[in-house]
Amino acid sequence: MDLSFYLRRFVRRLHWLVLFVLLGASLGLYFAITLPPVYGSSARLIVEAEQIPDDLAASTVRTSAGEQISIIEQRILTREVLLELANRMAIYTGEDAQLPASAKVADLRDRISIGLTGGGRNAMLVNVSFRDSDAQRVARVTNEIVTLILSENVRMRTTVSGQTLEFFTQEVDRLEQEISSLSARMLSFQEQNLDALPDSLDFRRSQQAGLQERLIQLGRDEQNLEDRRARLVELFENTGSVPVAEIGGAASAEMQQLAQLRRDYASARVVLAETNPRLELMQARIAALEKTVAEQQAAADRVGENAPEGAAPPSPFEIQLADIESQLADIQSRRQELEARMDDLADTIGRTPGNSITFDAMQRDYDNLQAQYNRAVSNQSRAETGDMIEALSKGQRISLVEPAIAPRNPMSPNRKVLAAGGVAGGLLLGMGLIAVIELLNSTVRRPSEITAKLGIEALATVPYIHTADQLRNHRKRRKLLVGAVMAGVLLLGGGLWLVDSQIMPLGEAVEMAIARARNALGAPQS
Repeated sequence: MDLSFYLRRFVRRLHWLVLFVLLGASLGLYFAITLPPVYGSSARLIVEAEQIPDDLAASTVRTSAGEQISIIEQRILTREVLLELANRMAIYTGEDAQLPASAKVADLRDRISIGLTGGGRNAMLVNVSFRDSDAQRVARVTNEIVTLILSENVRMRTTVSGQTLEFFTQEVDRLEQEISSLSARMLSFQEQNLDALPDSLDFRRSQQAGLQERLIQLGRDEQNLEDRRARLVELFENTGSVPVAEIGGAASAEMQQLAQLRRDYASARVVLAETNPRLELMQARIAALEKTVAEQQAAADRVGENAPEGAAPPSPFEIQLADIESQLADIQSRRQELEARMDDLADTIGRTPGNSITFDAMQRDYDNLQAQYNRAVSNQSRAETGDMIEALSKGQRISLVEPAIAPRNPMSPNRKVLAAGGVAGGLLLGMGLIAVIELLNSTVRRPSEITAKLGIEALATVPYIHTADQLRNHRKRRKLLVGAVMAGVLLLGGGLWLVDSQIMPLGEAVEMAIARARNALGAPQS
């Protein structure tokens, strides 16, 4: 490495380095001076856990802190809220007020920052920040965003708890109506099928058995009466008369049977219950015999009363035959009555299984509705407690820890860094240009290059000797070059100032140029 050669070449091209350094320094200084200051202010919020333990009273809002902050952020960064905030806080004034609404919304979304950081198990921190060119306005806007967050948090939680309470209130009312409707249907069904319900099936079956026994007994009594009538007719046909004792004997037989049944009934009541079917059957037979004896006596009285004056009184045969016929007619009437009751009981017993299935289905529906109603009432009570907790701000809440204050110093731009960056950029560009020029120059400039290219060893080399005119011309070109560089720097600085002050701020111009370049290349914009 011939360092002296490269150093001479570098010195010879030093004017390019100076040109780019001056150009970079000018651009850096210009942007450092002309770019408007950007102030940033932040406020700190804390997300606190529930104030009341869950095992005592729980809130019905179950949104986690991260999800809650994310929802609030999305609601605050909506188009309507941001435009209303920009108008109320006068964020865009002067020429900025003519910006389209979409540009204002995009700009505000970029300048507003809401971040969540962990602050322990029971509390999390929320940092809210905003950037603006006015120090006082940045603090006011940040605090206004904090107010929006706090109010949105309260509104969101009370809305959720209120909707939960409203839902369970409507559910309780709906179930109450369904239970009332089903209760009315069950009552109507019971009234319409009162004689065919399953709870009285055993009683009706016992009644059916008692009626069957009574029918059997009536059949026996009828057969006895028919036998008596046949014997009475046969005796009268054979002898032409009947003993008077038959009348008394027949009456005394009915009375004796009645007395015996009364004694048996009195004995049975000592050991049997009043509702026992056997006692009911004995009561029915006693009543029938009492009625028979009364009818016999009435028939005998009527026969004597209806006899015409002067006519012979009825014979004993006629008296006994009329008594037997009266008893048979009474038995037939009671049999028809018992058979009708038997048919009714058979019909109700036959309808009982179907009614039982229908009523059981209705009862199951009623039990299910009652269980749902009980759960809904319990949930409604919990929802009322949760709504009260949110109304009193005893649930999870967001509170302000540190409000935003007006900053003293801007957060950007860093003017020293911009100036130093311009100088460093010019230096790098200048050195890069010198390196490229030297790499592209393929002329022979050293003896070692002659040996490398021609393959011969030079005995001696004579350097190029400049004449006096050449030296003067060289000095003139150098002066012209330095003057051109200075003029270029002045013209560039003046042109940038003119564009920034008369046409468009340089920041917007740079952003527009970047956007157009991205559109031309097909790259997505951020």
